[in-house]
This record gives sequence, structure tokens and C-alpha cells, in this order.
Amino acid sequence: MPKSEIIIGCMSWGKWGKQFSTKEQVDMLQFCIENGNSTFDHADIYGDYSTEAEFGKAFLESGIAREEINLVSKCGIQLVGEARENKLKHYNYSKEYIIWSVEQSLKNLKTDYLDTFLLHRPSPLMQPSEIAEAISKLQESGKIINFGVSNFTPSQIDLIADKIPVSVNQIEFSLTQHVAMQNGSLDQMLQKSMQPMCWSPLGSVFKDETPQSLRIKKVLKTLSEKYVVSEDVLLLAWILKHPAKISPVIGTTNKERILNTNKAVEINLELQDWFLLLEASQGEEMP
Repeated sequence: MPKSEIIIGCMSWGKWGKQFSTKEQVDMLQFCIENGNSTFDHADIYGDYSTEAEFGKAFLESGIAREEINLVSKCGIQLVGEARENKLKHYNYSKEYIIWSVEQSLKNLKTDYLDTFLLHRPSPLMQPSEIAEAISKLQESGKIINFGVSNFTPSQIDLIADKIPVSVNQIEFSLTQHVAMQNGSLDQMLQKSMQPMCWSPLGSVFKDETPQSLRIKKVLKTLSEKYVVSEDVLLLAWILKHPAKISPVIGTTNKERILNTNKAVEINLELQDWFLLLEASQGEEMP
């Protein structure tokens, strides 16, 4: 499970974002760990299958002990790009591919094991028993510790969990995208003590100027003065208050923003303030 409540997403560290040098990645790694962010979220596809290897090189050069960090990765999505000869984007969850993919991630990340391994997105062709065979083999050999999924619905999780325990689900969740509170996803994770992680935790509040975002910003302005924190911190604090204990995955590579978002862990939104934000998002009072 994540050692840090705020997880560092590494998707934009490489080719798909900042294109950090090895030295810059070493610096970011050390900075994050020094400030309590010891969990790093990866996927094999990031940077057209190149970001894990770049991170691994930096991790090796950093001299950071393996037990000081928590590594999360995912597999299953087959992209069209330079790295692989795929004709179209699709998913692959065969036993052989899952095992091969994990071993590639281990090789690239310069580690003997993944703290958490996730199936990136559900496939209509996935065979639960075949997935279970692969995961069992990987867990028995110590190559993965925790097994989970990403972007799966409750019924899709049940399909897999019928064959092998699922302990994590990484979903999209934010004040502007909170369907997981209505479709049973968070209820299931709370009931079964699964670890929820969420990507895009700030939602579309600062991306789009819509009636919804304008309502939210109006409330955030008032609450920002009350809690003496920035508006993005309040959006994370809203997520952290949920009883399922959701861990947000933040994508920023800005050190000041990382330090700032860590303040969300210290904020306990008052009950009515939490609902005030939800009301602003929905545009109407609670039923």
C-alpha cells in the first residue's frame, strides 16, 4: 500500500512531458522523498514505453535505498508508437504478456519487485482465471506485492476478485468527476478495505470556464481564506475526507506545488464545507 497519502505521478517526467535529464530525475526523487512523497506511480506505456527506464536509471544513480520508496506500475494497454509494432490501440491480458510486462517494468525500474501492480484498463476479452494464474505466479516469486486494477467498475473487479484478491483500484475522481460516489466504486472499496487511488484529482476546475467551475471557484475563494491554503489544496482535502481513504495521484513536476499540495493532508474540512463544495459542483442542494 502507498506509504504516502499524496502519490507522485511520473507520467510527465519523460517523453510525454518535461523530458527530465537523469540528473533532474535524481533531484526530483530526492526532493519528493525528503518531503514525505515516497510513492511513485508509473505505467509501462508512459513516454511510449520509455519513462520507466529513465526513472530506473535515475533511481540507480540516486543511491536511494529500495525500502525508502514505493513503486506502482500498470500494464495491459498496447499503444501504437515507435516502441511496438501495434496496428491499433488495444489491450492484452494474456498470462504470458502480464508476466513479461512485469518483468520488463522490473528491469526498467531497476528493482526486484513492485509494491503495487495494476491492470491499466479493463478489456472485454480478459480471462479472470488466466489473470489470476499470472498474478499468483508473480506474487509467489516476490515480483509484486499488492495486486490491483485501474479504471475498473465494481462488477469488473468482482469478476477478477472471484479468482484472486484485488486490493487496489485507481480511478478518476475529483470534485468535478465524482461518479465513483454514485456507481458503487467507492462503496465497494470501503466495504472490502481496498485502497483507492485517484488520477486527475483537481478535475476540470482550473481547465475549463464552465458554470460548474465558476460555482466551485466562488466557494473555493471563500474557503481558501478560511483555511489559509490555496484552492488546489482544498480540492485535495475534499478528496482526502472521504472515508474510503483515497490517495490522490498528482501529476505536477513543480517542487513548490508539490510542497503546497502536501498541506492537504493537514486540512480536515468541516462537514458543511465539504458539502458546500459538492453542492457547488452539482449546481443544486443535496436531495
